Amino acid sequence: MRNKKTVIKLFAVLAALALVAAACGGTTTATTTDDTDDTTVATEATGGDMPGEGVSLTMARANWSTGYFQAYVYEQVVDELGFDVSSPSEAELDPSLGYLGMAEGDVDFWVNSWYPGHFAWHEAELPDGTVVGDHIEVVGSVFEGGGVQGWLITKSFADEFGITTMDDFNANADAIAAYDAEDPSPDNGIADIYGCQESFTCDNIIQGMIAFGDGTNSWENITQVIAGYDAMFAEAESKVADGLPVIIYTWTPSAYITKLVPGDNVYWLGAEAVLDRSNPHEDEGGEEHQQEIGPTGATPFLPIDDSRCPAAVDGVCPMGWLPASITPTANSAILVAHPALKALLENLALPVVDVSLNTVAAEGLGGAEGDYEQLATEWIEANRVRVDAALDAARAAS
Repeated sequence: MRNKKTVIKLFAVLAALALVAAACGGTTTATTTDDTDDTTVATEATGGDMPGEGVSLTMARANWSTGYFQAYVYEQVVDELGFDVSSPSEAELDPSLGYLGMAEGDVDFWVNSWYPGHFAWHEAELPDGTVVGDHIEVVGSVFEGGGVQGWLITKSFADEFGITTMDDFNANADAIAAYDAEDPSPDNGIADIYGCQESFTCDNIIQGMIAFGDGTNSWENITQVIAGYDAMFAEAESKVADGLPVIIYTWTPSAYITKLVPGDNVYWLGAEAVLDRSNPHEDEGGEEHQQEIGPTGATPFLPIDDSRCPAAVDGVCPMGWLPASITPTANSAILVAHPALKALLENLALPVVDVSLNTVAAEGLGGAEGDYEQLATEWIEANRVRVDAALDAARAAS
């Protein structure tokens, strides 16, 4: 069982992230349950129409566990409309296959898009000359601007060498040498930082960032380790606990940020320049890897103070990464054929704090499929007013 100190730390971290998401223009609140009596509302909801009756839908999910909880929430709520929805665990895909599957009609929808980064996958060309984006639609929002992401660095190492940005690190020969001595490929003269898993999209963005550097010169002393993310994180966590130098990309909502905690054992690193649309790594669709402005106008300058981000000025951290909007995407033809599904996806949203708490809770229970599924069921029942409002909108659209 998690001890009291860890629980207090968890809530402090999540509260800070909720403030960041709110400042980015999102709809996130810290409310985890509705305050009204749920019994009457639930009874009324079950007596409504079933616009999805007789219709089978294939739902996918992304291949990162921090998206499992919300996938199960949406699967169960869509099921309440009468649709026969496949379990998202049956189609766990990386983004390249996920978007291709939706475009070709093999997958109907998922709720694990990270925009703007995933817009690059919309540019992939299909055999008939069209592109993926011609056949899919971004619809609704799981939560806006709540996917805070960036670089973490071992706090003691950053303090020792006076590092506040990735640019500081790249330009500091002593820091590079000290880091290189302990990194995954030691003593090769290059700092091997922990990046992202292949095909997560963040791996492509990181390659673009390294090539872009300060906008004029690349980060020539840095390279990215691309491997299984959980294995990389476990290695990084162990090193930080031993006081060794680590730089690792991570994101929220996740349990990761409750283990490497900015201001405690790590800092957020800043960036002196923001990756633009120049596509320096020449990736297909790489223009969409830009981090200058998000779909809702968010920027990579987040309200994080200098105790957590030493590069912060007047309480604003130049993260270099946009806070992502986590969003449903679906096959366009499915949305036209089933307006109830479209309306549900447009109207159902989850507080980012709830997603974080339940993701951490599932991991604490062991991280089995049933843990995520049960927590999703419990969240739905605790938030019947929110859920039934979305269901009512869906039924009205049918």
